[in-house]
Amino acid sequence: MQKAQSQRELPGKAASEEHPLTDHRVDAMIRVPYDEIQDTLRRVLVREGFADPDADLCARLFADASQDGVPSHGLNRFMTFVRSVRAGIVDPRGTPTRVAAFGALERWDGHSGPGPLNAHRSMERAIELAREHGIGCVALANTNHWMRAGNYGWQAADAGVIGICWTNTLPNLPPWGATRPRTGNNPLVLAVPRPPDHVVLDMAMSQFAYGTLDVYRRRGERLPVPGGFDASGEMTDDPATILATGRVLPVGFWKGSGLALLLDLVAALLSGGRATHQIPPEPHLESGLSQVFIAIDPAGLPGQATSPDEFVNAVLAAFQSDDEEVRYPGARAVRARREAATEGVAVDDDVWSEILAELQ
Repeated sequence: MQKAQSQRELPGKAASEEHPLTDHRVDAMIRVPYDEIQDTLRRVLVREGFADPDADLCARLFADASQDGVPSHGLNRFMTFVRSVRAGIVDPRGTPTRVAAFGALERWDGHSGPGPLNAHRSMERAIELAREHGIGCVALANTNHWMRAGNYGWQAADAGVIGICWTNTLPNLPPWGATRPRTGNNPLVLAVPRPPDHVVLDMAMSQFAYGTLDVYRRRGERLPVPGGFDASGEMTDDPATILATGRVLPVGFWKGSGLALLLDLVAALLSGGRATHQIPPEPHLESGLSQVFIAIDPAGLPGQATSPDEFVNAVLAAFQSDDEEVRYPGARAVRARREAATEGVAVDDDVWSEILAELQ
């Protein structure tokens, strides 16, 4: 398939080059304008039965992830998402409904609707509750993978509120001391508004999310630090080995494992939904997830002793080590977004070709 004229290859290895350590192809990267990506994804989703407004928002959320430098939870997952729709795991017309309300806390059922849309609507509702009560919390059950977690932190910060959200997942993280996955890597997001460059932490409870491991594997690169265990129980920085064993390393060792367990339990209890041990372990069947969305509106609070700008400037003034830049959560996404605005979004050539083939 010929590339569109708007695309250009990025410098680096050729698309057919093999990496000697992993024997996996190192795919070429190209640049594609953001609007072209969103429109292409929207047209694919409309063909899959999405209503036009839903297709537009869902396409934007996928495009935003890749634009901000997180292709592992953006375009790289788009066709997996489409296949979940075709398999009946994701209902393109499913929308969340409220099943209980307790003042600023509400419980919603996602009805197996598209995970990104359910998450966006849940955070939107939490923001509405925060405008009314100062704080709002929506606990969502029966939903699907929300793709890039950080999208909903940026959503909250763009609305001028502090955002906190997390989800449980299928069992893909061994509890500390175990060899088999029994908990999830349960991504957690914390966001503070600081227009236009918000402070947004988006982290899984594993040292590297599975999507990130796959990106390193596809590039034929080692991880910057150990991210899991090999078959003999030794820590390794080889992403292919970790993906093969399924023994990813919890962030902070036993502390990350404990946090993953409690995030799972709290989400299940608040939403009335499933905990990780009740979720199918097969990735293509990942559904029935439980999620929590919290928004806090600081507008009504009295003056603060510091500001987000002052805080970030103090962080950036820290003494820089020889081989690492000083950065705050969200800084890398801001940089990737600005680069994409002028050069186009970095996209895996094979991934983009597969998506374009859906419209032939």
